[in-house]
Amino acid sequence: MPSLSTQTRPASVTNRIHGSTTVPRHVRVLIVSPNMEVRRSLLRTLEALSTDVVVCVTRAQAEEVLSTQAVEIVFCDEHLPDGSYCDLIHPSHCDPRIPRVVVTTRTGEWELYFQAMTKGAFDVIRSPWYATDVELAVIRALREEDQPAASRAAVA
Repeated sequence: MPSLSTQTRPASVTNRIHGSTTVPRHVRVLIVSPNMEVRRSLLRTLEALSTDVVVCVTRAQAEEVLSTQAVEIVFCDEHLPDGSYCDLIHPSHCDPRIPRVVVTTRTGEWELYFQAMTKGAFDVIRSPWYATDVELAVIRALREEDQPAASRAAVA
């Protein structure tokens, strides 16, 4: 079984959101994908954002990480060897302690997009993606997290 890997970098994503005068905050991202190319592409982009990244291959590994570490954002493949992105979505997506799940897909079908959003996914991005697609998903998730709970509930 592949081991979990962590890449640690100083977190500076919030500087891109709030300007360079803000103190950077720790941002941890989880990538869950059995596809090595997807993992590499996401990892490269997220490292450029100076996030801490944990990489998993299966749903079971992801659940283990989520039970032991604070994670703000999860990038998860549509299909996993032992489940799907649905297994990682929690019903209360307005709680700031629950990570936002961004579904990665190679099909780009509208049906998947609507299904994922209905089930509580934060966003869906289609492979091959641009680095800006990933960066925008991270920025949106962090902005939403910074909003007061009442505002998030009204939007959801």
